[in-house]
Amino acid sequence: MNETLKVLETRRSCRKFKDEMITDEELNAVIRAGTFAPSGKNLQPSIILAVTNKELRDKISDENRKIGGWGEGFDPFYGAPVILVVLADKSVSPNYIYDGSLVMGNLMNAAEALGLGSIWIHRAKQEFESDFGKKILSDLGIKGDFEGIGHVALGYKAEGGVRDAAPRKENYVYRIK
Repeated sequence: MNETLKVLETRRSCRKFKDEMITDEELNAVIRAGTFAPSGKNLQPSIILAVTNKELRDKISDENRKIGGWGEGFDPFYGAPVILVVLADKSVSPNYIYDGSLVMGNLMNAAEALGLGSIWIHRAKQEFESDFGKKILSDLGIKGDFEGIGHVALGYKAEGGVRDAAPRKENYVYRIK
C-alpha cells in the first residue's frame, strides 16, 4: 500500500503520552507539514503556536479543563508534552475555519508518519476569545482577528494510548455516476 494512504488509514487519536519531549527535528517536521496545508485562494490565514514550555502548556491545559467542565487535576491533553495551537485570522478569509482545519489534519497526519501520537483537542475557540488567550497572543506580538481552531496534543505514544480503528459506518459514501 502507498505510504501516504497507509498513514491516512492508520492514524488514530492518542490518549496517553510518554513524558519524554519529542526531538526538535520531529517537531519541526510536523510543523512544516502544517504550513503546507491547502487554503482557499492560498490566503494562508492560519498560524501555529508551538508550545513546548511546560509552564505555559500546563496553564493552557488548565484553562481548557475549566472550559470543558472537568475537575481539578484532569489533563485534557492526556500528558502530551507538546501542544500545537492552530488559530486562523477571520479577517483574511471567509474560509478560515476550513483552512485551519486542514492545518490540523496535516499536523496529525505528519505526526503519524513520524511514529508520533496526536489528538485533536477542542475549545481553542473559547480559550482565545478569553482574556487568557488574548494575553498569550498579545505577549507574542501577534495582531489580527484570530479564532482558535484547535489544539494538536503531540508526543510519543505511551502503552495503551491508541485504540484500534472502529469499523467504518454503513452508507459512508454515495457514488454518483
